[in-house]
Amino acid sequence: MATLTHILKPDAQAILLLCASFGQTRQAEPIPLNLGEYNLLARKLQQEGLRPGDLLASDRKSLILSASGEDLNSQRILQLLERGAMLAIAVEDWTNKGLWILSRSDEAYPQRLKRKLKQQSPPILYGVGNQDLLARGGLAIVGSRNIDDDGLSYTKRIAEKCAEQGIQVISGGARGVDQTAMLSAISAGGTSVGVLADSLMKAAVSLKYRQGLCEGRVALISPYDPAAGFNVGNAMNRNKHVYGLADRVLVVDSSYQKGGTWAGAKEELKREIRIPVWVRVDRKKLPGNQGLIELGAFPFPAEPWNRDILTMVAESEQLSRSQSPARVAKQLSLNDLEIIEEKSNATLDRQNKESKIKLPKDAYEAILPLLLYHLTQPREDNEVAVLLDVAIGQTRSWLKKAVAEKLVKKTKNVYVSLEGEEQLKLLSLN
Repeated sequence: MATLTHILKPDAQAILLLCASFGQTRQAEPIPLNLGEYNLLARKLQQEGLRPGDLLASDRKSLILSASGEDLNSQRILQLLERGAMLAIAVEDWTNKGLWILSRSDEAYPQRLKRKLKQQSPPILYGVGNQDLLARGGLAIVGSRNIDDDGLSYTKRIAEKCAEQGIQVISGGARGVDQTAMLSAISAGGTSVGVLADSLMKAAVSLKYRQGLCEGRVALISPYDPAAGFNVGNAMNRNKHVYGLADRVLVVDSSYQKGGTWAGAKEELKREIRIPVWVRVDRKKLPGNQGLIELGAFPFPAEPWNRDILTMVAESEQLSRSQSPARVAKQLSLNDLEIIEEKSNATLDRQNKESKIKLPKDAYEAILPLLLYHLTQPREDNEVAVLLDVAIGQTRSWLKKAVAEKLVKKTKNVYVSLEGEEQLKLLSLN
């Protein structure tokens, strides 16, 4: 195990030994711990004041006996921890192909997933590419594998628009909508994160991602073994990780009451704390898309090419503060959306002509609308610094001032904007 110290931290080594399959079927003996079993062991270790890496110590047998208990077989845990040779071979293979590994105890592990999924966040993430992209957020663009040419064209244009406006595209990497969104954003010079349900090893050396990976504009991750093939359960479960890394999601096309796209969007819409779910509105009135709108998703305009995407969705999300998302969604048909856009554009033109430009008095006043916009969901100060592209010290100064002005609430190390008329006014980015 000592030969792996320079590659993996002890915690990561232990978690891999406990949970990874190393390319074998997950039914092979000894059977790796599933998520629930690992969480149970992690809680017991925490109660004992121990970390996963402590299980690698020479006297680990006594530690395991005290940490395993009735619910976990101590002999099974010992056998899993003795797979050091398999781990060494696997890590060498992964690193030769440019892959990296993040355990849930690593600082670089995406905090978004931890906050969103809590104990359901995967113990191990395998990945390739720029790790920094995992903290950037963005628009998740998802949809069916089998989609018509109109849907693919719409997906391509939205992804290109995101790249043009500096919005990161997040998706699941499957054929159809997912791959079209990712590759279109990459080709247009944008950044993209793909959460894969299978075949990460193949994707890592694929020509379609090579340029983006080399330029640091792509990250591909998977909670499953890098060599794992397609599995329906993994594909369904992958959706929550896509949503966990995003600020918003756009469903381009969904089947009605079936399939992974429907299940993922429905699961998110049921969450008490959720990100906004948008659905493409099409004159064909796709049954799955209409069904998601009835569940509370926002309708996304059919041709939003001439507007700033973030401003457009922010306007609609502000409207939802005074009405439930489901009620708003049912009220806004395609014609309604076109009328709203026309009125909004006319109002902006009139205001630009009639009003004088009022400059902010200082940098804080200028940045405040964008700061509050990013804090419509809870974030840590380092995340805000990345989003604003400023130094962490300056970010903390602005956050402190916003807290003092009661525009932002701080809980432990997490900040979130407060509700209220003043915030709604400031959040308008027109």
